[in-house]
Amino acid sequence: MNMVNKSILVVGGGISGLTAAIEAAEVGFEVFIVEKNPYLGGKVTQINQYFPKLCPPNCGLEINFRRIRSNPAVKFFTMAEVESVSGQEGNFDVTVKINPRYVNENCTACGKCAEVCPAQRANDFNYGLDKTKAAYLPHQFAFPVKYVIDAGACQEGCSKCVEACQYNAIEPDMQPKTMRLNVGSIVWATGWKPYDAEKLSYYGFGRYPNVITNVIMERLAAKNGPTGGKILRPSDGKEIKSIAFVQCAGSRDENHLHACSSVCCMASLKQATYVREQYPDAQIYIYYIDIRARGKHEDFFIKVQNETNITLVKGKAGEILEDPATGQLVIVAEDQLKQELTEQKFDLVVLATGMQPATAETKVPAEMTYDEDGYVAAGIPGICAAGCTKKPQDVAAAVADATAAALRAIQSVRGQS
Repeated sequence: MNMVNKSILVVGGGISGLTAAIEAAEVGFEVFIVEKNPYLGGKVTQINQYFPKLCPPNCGLEINFRRIRSNPAVKFFTMAEVESVSGQEGNFDVTVKINPRYVNENCTACGKCAEVCPAQRANDFNYGLDKTKAAYLPHQFAFPVKYVIDAGACQEGCSKCVEACQYNAIEPDMQPKTMRLNVGSIVWATGWKPYDAEKLSYYGFGRYPNVITNVIMERLAAKNGPTGGKILRPSDGKEIKSIAFVQCAGSRDENHLHACSSVCCMASLKQATYVREQYPDAQIYIYYIDIRARGKHEDFFIKVQNETNITLVKGKAGEILEDPATGQLVIVAEDQLKQELTEQKFDLVVLATGMQPATAETKVPAEMTYDEDGYVAAGIPGICAAGCTKKPQDVAAAVADATAAALRAIQSVRGQS
């Protein structure tokens, strides 16, 4: 009989992974979290506000981080990725690669390294809208609170950060490490990424600077974002007088993502409130196929719909054009209710790009099956998917699904004992 291991591996440290890990650990199981980013929290850390309550996410994340800090049964590894999985339910051998952070546990996040660093890098947390130093804290609320050094952005031969650090926290020669874990079950919660809007050539993302995506809009509206929370045109930094939200940008499309991404309608309605708060007189248009605001979310939809200067156009935007002299954008769309072709000018256009699971590109190193968009359709005994690895979900649904995944993982190891 194989030896049964009662520990659980959670791959992904976003809201689903954190939930699954904490729920399993708080009933007595040893849990390992493997996260590829240098911080925990995933996409939720980049959100400005939750819908429909319009509250910030960081308070909820901090509660989860406190639960991790106070529970010795949880061990987490950032900048890490699973390379291989072998074995069977109750006895999996997992190889994990830990990439170098070039900053060790002595770091106090004093920021001296960043102060003296002469090199810059595009800030991926803000989707490249601004820059950080090559020695940087991933974001204001990062957990763990520890700096990272982007070796690819460093100037050759530079050692200013080493000289500035009085805690000997900088290790420029740090190398990748390989770690092996033996676990009884695995929860795969690697989450999602926004669909690549450059594949939607007719919308001009990447060519027209004032065409942005919904995830970029979240960072523009965030106080810790690149503009301090002010929604401005990327092309010239000017305030906006008109804005359009284009729904189903790549979703519900046989040439791109087949599935409805479930959250985009509510996200755009929420972002319309960001604009309304900053620019009460701005003209706000939402181009949609259907507005999917089910159950408790319908009240929020009705509230936003009835606000002044918000116009909903039932019709998928067919094309976006730019006036190169002004940077203004023209949306060409069919208004299905009026049965006419329309052209409307805007200062800024937000594409509601859909969710694409991380597993569309990086598969689970085990015999899993996937649907046409790359979501995990079925697992194998002892390995289950959670959250947006399974299907598009909002935060509340992902938390509920991750709790169920934790229960399945627990049942998996108990069933083998």
